[in-house]
Amino acid sequence: MSGEIKRRLVHVSGTGFPALYLLGLVTWQELRLLLVLGSFVALVLEIIRLFVGLDWRIYDELTREYEQDNIAGYALYFFGMTVTAWVFQPQIAIPAMLMLTIADPISGLLGSGELGIKAVHTLLVTFAVCLAIASIFGLPVPAAILGAIAATLADGVKPVIAGYVIDDNLTIPIGAGVAIFVGLQYLPTMI
Repeated sequence: MSGEIKRRLVHVSGTGFPALYLLGLVTWQELRLLLVLGSFVALVLEIIRLFVGLDWRIYDELTREYEQDNIAGYALYFFGMTVTAWVFQPQIAIPAMLMLTIADPISGLLGSGELGIKAVHTLLVTFAVCLAIASIFGLPVPAAILGAIAATLADGVKPVIAGYVIDDNLTIPIGAGVAIFVGLQYLPTMI
């Protein structure tokens, strides 16, 4: 199995976090605390990996080249989901998190390289999947569209600032959450 497919399967497995809440297995507060725990563990592992030296084979297989000397995507994934869960209520946070855990892996399989802007067809598929996720959760059309656009932009462009890649694992859920919030607060429910 290629490294990209393994990365995408790990990505999709994160759907289990919001699923715990959706299935009524944990409360919203318990999910938030679980995400904080995951973020803490990821932070500790990243500190050890980057500053002490943690040479596990899994890091070689599941991290990209640009993550070798920077915080890895899995940690940013946890941080992005955690921030989203704590800043927004479930109506906003759950679709935003699922845009990361479902749409991003699909986009990655269609992908067009590690850095730069993704191909138009990939962006269109990402937008469609994100819009479907938002719609399944009953978000009004303007909020659903804004959330899908934000997630697609975050997925489609990975800017590099001062040599550090702004990874979409961080920006997809937060960006989508902010856009959905804006859509719910400031746009009419029907276009």
